Amino acid sequence: MEIPVWFEITSMVVLTIILIGDLLLIRLRPHIPSTKESTLWVVFYVGLALLFAVLLGNVGGWQNAGDFITGWALEYSLSIDNLFVFVLIMAQFAVPRRLQQQVLMVGIIIALILRGLFILAGVAIVENFSPIFYIFGAFLIWTAIRQAMPDGDHEGEVQRENFIVRLLRRRVDISETYDGSKIRTTVDGKRMWTPMVIVFITIGVTDLIFAIDSIPAIFEITTNGFLVFSANIFALMGLRQLYFLLGDLLDRLRYLHYGIAVILGFIGVKLILHALHVNELPFINGGEHVEWVPDISNMVSLGVILASMTIATVASLIASSREKRAARSTTTVE
Repeated sequence: MEIPVWFEITSMVVLTIILIGDLLLIRLRPHIPSTKESTLWVVFYVGLALLFAVLLGNVGGWQNAGDFITGWALEYSLSIDNLFVFVLIMAQFAVPRRLQQQVLMVGIIIALILRGLFILAGVAIVENFSPIFYIFGAFLIWTAIRQAMPDGDHEGEVQRENFIVRLLRRRVDISETYDGSKIRTTVDGKRMWTPMVIVFITIGVTDLIFAIDSIPAIFEITTNGFLVFSANIFALMGLRQLYFLLGDLLDRLRYLHYGIAVILGFIGVKLILHALHVNELPFINGGEHVEWVPDISNMVSLGVILASMTIATVASLIASSREKRAARSTTTVE
């Protein structure tokens, strides 16, 4: 069943208005959100995504609604990995905590623009070059292996961006201190950029790296550009509040990268199986589709995504709790 054009246009308009309203709210009232406020916003955005799925199911078919839910869950899971890097960026550039909401919101807008461009290019490639699924699948499997490697991966992402930062500092006058959320300031009568511009660029480059991982993954769920982009919007919309809600908990989620690795590996394998289903390469099965390859449904994918994130989170919290008890016991004995 086709999704009506009026529904797609209306959805994009409403989501744009919500994003603009969120941005204005942060701009007019910069503050450190409380746990209660962050929780309410996360619940609001999750509820909004589920409401969107129900409306989509009624006007565009429940198959599309199911694809959206699976794609949203996938992108939301992968977006959580962004939070670890955001923490490192904020710490590295000593961003004042009351300004972090604005930084994250700008980062989300940059992410949406970059991902929108990626999605437009990806849809065009997928529609005209089906062997791209082999490349996407192999890339995700390689990414999964890299993600499962020992600690240091997130630090590596930030270090790669440092080259751009160093290059920027050589070419542009940048002040030593922040001037609120401004990206331009005046120091001793001279107009200069503030460190905020470096933070924005670093976050933008970071999300570009993560988009390269996540966009190919969702194309296994659906190749509908509207569903892919809307899933990304809903995944990113609540990311700012989730950052403040999780707070120090992020440091305790030590096994989360294993859960993400499982998800990426599973989706990578599924992409290759799909590529075999639609195979057109002459050196594989004589250029014919491979019919005997199992077809894994999106509901199975959703189950794997939820199970991987749940197991990784619970295992992380149990390990952290055990370490705390052991530390207390050691302190008591001493």
